[in-house]
Amino acid sequence: MSESELTPYERFGGHEFFTSLVHNFYQRVPNDSILGKMYPPDDFEGAEWRLRSFLEQYWGGPETYSEKRGHPRLRMRHVGFHIDGEARDRWLALMAAAIADQGMDATLESELWTYLVSAAYGMQNVADETPGHQSSIPLTEA
Repeated sequence: MSESELTPYERFGGHEFFTSLVHNFYQRVPNDSILGKMYPPDDFEGAEWRLRSFLEQYWGGPETYSEKRGHPRLRMRHVGFHIDGEARDRWLALMAAAIADQGMDATLESELWTYLVSAAYGMQNVADETPGHQSSIPLTEA
């Protein structure tokens, strides 16, 4: 089978890759001052399964996530968590470190990173502060 016939899941390295990536990420989370508080201490194994299964399905692997949990509905599933810009950036920093440990091909790494950045911004549910100045642009014409 040629490279072009492989799913992204297969090109990344399949189950072994996603297991390693997500496990590596979750090894960092419990001790993190921002993200560690978001997880019940006894649910890291479940969180790891959910993220790994979601990513595997998203990239063309087994559909185990949807079979067990239904449609991903990521925004809805994260609505109860305070995800501001700081939490988003910390998630990305820990994920970047986990990715770096994988020793990935640069093209695949870029493909994965582009998606993860987009997803992290999409999960942010607390707006960043905006500057406190008034705009000089009128909202309506006189």
